[in-house]
Amino acid sequence: MSSNAPPITPARFAAALPDLPLSSLHAKAAELRNSIAHLEASNDQLRPFADEGDPDCADAIHENEEVMKRMRDRIVLLKAEVGGRGFLWDNGPTDVNGKEPGEENLDMVNGDATSGAESHGVNGRPERAGRGGGSLDDEELARRLRERMEVDEEEGLHL
Repeated sequence: MSSNAPPITPARFAAALPDLPLSSLHAKAAELRNSIAHLEASNDQLRPFADEGDPDCADAIHENEEVMKRMRDRIVLLKAEVGGRGFLWDNGPTDVNGKEPGEENLDMVNGDATSGAESHGVNGRPERAGRGGGSLDDEELARRLRERMEVDEEEGLHL
């Protein structure tokens, strides 16, 4: 990005999200997390020089921190969009409370406060309460495969 071009506003970023497929939202969050990790590593390398009084390194750290804050804000917007569609959010790296780094109070987003016995899992399929999304034990996987393979006598095999 050019140093003269201002970053996209949060409102414009959020306005673009409804048109994107779910996979793109998760991919963008992963991209942002990766960028944040690189900026944090860069700051770790710059910090000793900034501590010794190098103003350029201190400025670079400050700019990186501003960029990381904008990226974290965008991750929060992505999470809200995914949750607004009724899907679970892939938390990636989170703090001890399960929140994105820099995230404030979005506890109601993404079904964290669901009241039923089920919440929506992958691709909108119900997910049992108390089980994290994304992995099944062998027995549950076998059971689900058997259910899908059953032949309905009236309608035939459903693939």
